[in-house]
Amino acid sequence: MIPVYNCGQFIAEALKSVLEQGFSEEEMQIEVVDDDSTDIDVEALVSQVGKGRIRYFKQPNNVGSLKNFTTCINRAEGKLIHLLHGDDKVKPRYYDKILELFKKYPQAGAAFTRYSCIDENGTKLQDKSVEMAQEGILKNWLLTIGERQRIQYAAITVRRAVYEQLGGFLGPNYGEDWEMWVRIAKHYPIAYSPAILADYRMHTSSISGKKFLTGEHLQDLYYVMLLIQKHLPQDKKQSILNKSRKYYASYGIKVAEKLWNTLHDKQVVKAQIRQSLNLHSSLKLYVLIGILYYKITFSSA
Repeated sequence: MIPVYNCGQFIAEALKSVLEQGFSEEEMQIEVVDDDSTDIDVEALVSQVGKGRIRYFKQPNNVGSLKNFTTCINRAEGKLIHLLHGDDKVKPRYYDKILELFKKYPQAGAAFTRYSCIDENGTKLQDKSVEMAQEGILKNWLLTIGERQRIQYAAITVRRAVYEQLGGFLGPNYGEDWEMWVRIAKHYPIAYSPAILADYRMHTSSISGKKFLTGEHLQDLYYVMLLIQKHLPQDKKQSILNKSRKYYASYGIKVAEKLWNTLHDKQVVKAQIRQSLNLHSSLKLYVLIGILYYKITFSSA
């Protein structure tokens, strides 16, 4: 299921990456769910690329990403659901590996692989770090995923029955998937492969990208942290929340530096710093902020 909204320049790549896996219509439903995009004629593109193989559904009006994801889940007919965003891609054999994991670990509620981060041009930025050296069921995964986000939609497939039991996505439209992966981990084992079989695209024109410019993504993440608390063991809640706040405060400063290198906009940097300090403050964080301000001052001189 491929939710899209105003990401027209990337959709063809996403569709081709799925078609090239070679699954028949009897084996796999492929459907684009368009949240009333205005940038291109998505239906025409789907017809051109899919040649009848890919279904198309358009929302009567823009309903927002969370409701669009719910529409994807409700329209899905298969036993396994992969929400592949229109600006992401899968690599060859992604679905073969996912099916292999579910067959080998039938108790798993979801299965995911490592992924690469790519930019607007498809250039690889980095590979996601390894969660476990070998394939298998992840140990203590609830506590691990509860601390910080480690999965992207492009890399994870979920049993339909799991969504039906646990419900849809909650909260803001940034970080909502993190809460979902924690929710699933609370109730089901999670299967994993260290093979890099998906591409997650990072770009400022995405929904999340726009939130990065204002620091709102950090506000959303804190809200998600609070939602996640109810899924955690009582004796671990506070320590995991503290770790999450500390991690994402430092992360916010790293984002600020990347945005400065790209945009050279001091207001964007200040927004990141302000929201980072709302999450956590420490001598180490102030040192990172000082280094960033030093760089900004002398690069602007």
